[in-house]
Amino acid sequence: MSAAERWLADTLGYACADAGLLTDALTHRSLGGPNNERLEFLGDAVLSFIVAELLYREFPGADEGALSRYRASMVSGEVLGTIALDLGLGNHVRLGEGELKSGGFRRKSILADALEALIGAIYLDGGIEAVRPVAERLFRGRLTELPEAGQLKDPKTRLQERLQGQGRPLPAYAVTASWGEPHDQTFRVSCEVASLGIAAEAEGSSRRRAEQEAARRVLEKIETGEHT
Repeated sequence: MSAAERWLADTLGYACADAGLLTDALTHRSLGGPNNERLEFLGDAVLSFIVAELLYREFPGADEGALSRYRASMVSGEVLGTIALDLGLGNHVRLGEGELKSGGFRRKSILADALEALIGAIYLDGGIEAVRPVAERLFRGRLTELPEAGQLKDPKTRLQERLQGQGRPLPAYAVTASWGEPHDQTFRVSCEVASLGIAAEAEGSSRRRAEQEAARRVLEKIETGEHT
């Protein structure tokens, strides 16, 4: 039994019948050859379904909008990356030399993708019934920590609604810089609310993530009275 197989059994209580699937799930594209991108695609869909099912049962009074926000929160890249980091998944991800040197085994975007790929591998190996107890281990504790659904609206939406409620123009977003390889870029984005004299910048592994963080920082400034 490999170190990765022992980790999977000890941490998530699952023994992979097809060790090749586990190897593929833990192989980042930077290594070259077969990698985990296809399994990531599959695992993303499987995880979304399983989490939706958990939420449906856990919150019988929640409407569709609330359930959608809960699911988006629980399967976000940030949350999945944090879970994977806490589990020590990075110790078993197979990376190319460049990613190893740059600390890719700690990068949440890589770890989140690997966790989704792992879910995809478990699904192919044992079916949906094999995934359910694994997902329970990963997410059961987080179900009890979810805030009110209204608090889970993303920062861009909350900022837009706040400004609209005050009759103000919408914020302006702009990419101010980007760098990195095509498959691993970082974006710097500005968010400006000219009517309040507020602006903020943020970085992210995608334009969308950078925009969300910049919007969150603008909201923070509004709430602490940092505007003219």
